[in-house]
Amino acid sequence: MDSQDTAFTIQKRDFIAGLEKGLAVIEAFDQQQSRLSMTEVAQRTGLTRAAARRYLLTLTQLGYVSYDGRMFSLAPKVLRLGQSYMHSARLPRIVHPQLHKLAHTLQEASSAGVLDASDVLCVAATTAGRIVSATLQPGTRVPAYCTANGRVLLAALPQEKVDAWLDQQTLHALTSYTVTNKERLRIEIARARSLGYATVDQELEPGLRTLSVPLKNLRGDTVAALNVSVHAARMSINDLQERCLPALLQAQAQIRNLL
Repeated sequence: MDSQDTAFTIQKRDFIAGLEKGLAVIEAFDQQQSRLSMTEVAQRTGLTRAAARRYLLTLTQLGYVSYDGRMFSLAPKVLRLGQSYMHSARLPRIVHPQLHKLAHTLQEASSAGVLDASDVLCVAATTAGRIVSATLQPGTRVPAYCTANGRVLLAALPQEKVDAWLDQQTLHALTSYTVTNKERLRIEIARARSLGYATVDQELEPGLRTLSVPLKNLRGDTVAALNVSVHAARMSINDLQERCLPALLQAQAQIRNLL
């Protein structure tokens, strides 16, 4: 099991706050805000402007951040951090062959993700020539509440943790289909737990339909989720389940023996 699946607490004296803040500065940049001013970084991280300046300048000196004299942005060297995970972690290496097999069989896009706070983080993906969403690539983050991967991952949590997670969320309507009522979302998560899979119909993006199953290890712990994504114009929800669920369940069983 990867370290992200295990709760871990250290002594306060062993915690390096500076490292935490430096990583927070890197995480402040995203697809919506790829270029930030010093003040914007401070606002996004909760740092003072002076502290944000020091971290940004240090990261610039180390080659992880670029500065054009006015705005800061991440430099290509940041890819080394993600590349280290992709090359060394067991989960992507185990899932990749099954993803490609699944995509080849179904001729549909497929991805695997893990729960990271409020989001699902994609750790592996293949399009099979079907470009249905820009989110289907390693490293992308999507909200857990409106994605099939997110719902099966949340369904694996004890109910008290699901309730605590929901209490912390602000649910935005990303499309006209997005479930934003917490009680209804609670029901959808419970349904995913009961069925062993989840379907989401155009809640993240218009036209995007997704079917997901949990990936469990031999102990029965859910460590990730695996999905198939299709365009709504080509396949109905019923067809998605009938055509793709058997192949997903087969991949689920094969991966379980390796986790």
